[in-house]
Amino acid sequence: MSEQRLHGYLLEFADVEDLLEAARHVVGIGYRDVEAFTPFPVHELEDVLPPCSNPIAFWVLVGGLLGGLLGYGIQYYSAVIDYPYLVGGKPMHAWPAFIPVTFELTVLFGAFGAFLASIFANGLPQLHHPIFAAEDFDLASRDRFFLLIEACDKLFDAQRTRTQLENVKASQLHSVDLEES
Repeated sequence: MSEQRLHGYLLEFADVEDLLEAARHVVGIGYRDVEAFTPFPVHELEDVLPPCSNPIAFWVLVGGLLGGLLGYGIQYYSAVIDYPYLVGGKPMHAWPAFIPVTFELTVLFGAFGAFLASIFANGLPQLHHPIFAAEDFDLASRDRFFLLIEACDKLFDAQRTRTQLENVKASQLHSVDLEES
């Protein structure tokens, strides 16, 4: 037996100006979990919609630090602890010789951190999203503009939000359901 829950409300627009006006209205009310879907980039939306949190820089830093520590640690262990071998009278812990490998592993692990953080921050792999089943959502890649107000927003109340969205100049107002089994 499956129970339907509301994922959010989806507003459909015929042109960009109506979308921008609705986005300003919705954000002005105080909604923060708002997403826009457009067939081409609309740069004005960046100024209107609230910014998303971005964990990628943190994970690049963590990956880089781990890579640097690993690179330096392996060289230190092998040259000073495991196999100390005096070459040309230089000290066992000759740190300038360790810098190239340390740098390369810092960059490599930082890149791995960026890649993995971007995959997980974008919610991938996501083979299904409730919005894919919304009526006429396939037009988002052709000639329509959509604005989604998600039910996970702090201000979201099904009746009050629907009433507020009916005042917006949208072609249609769809409710997006989340199926659970």
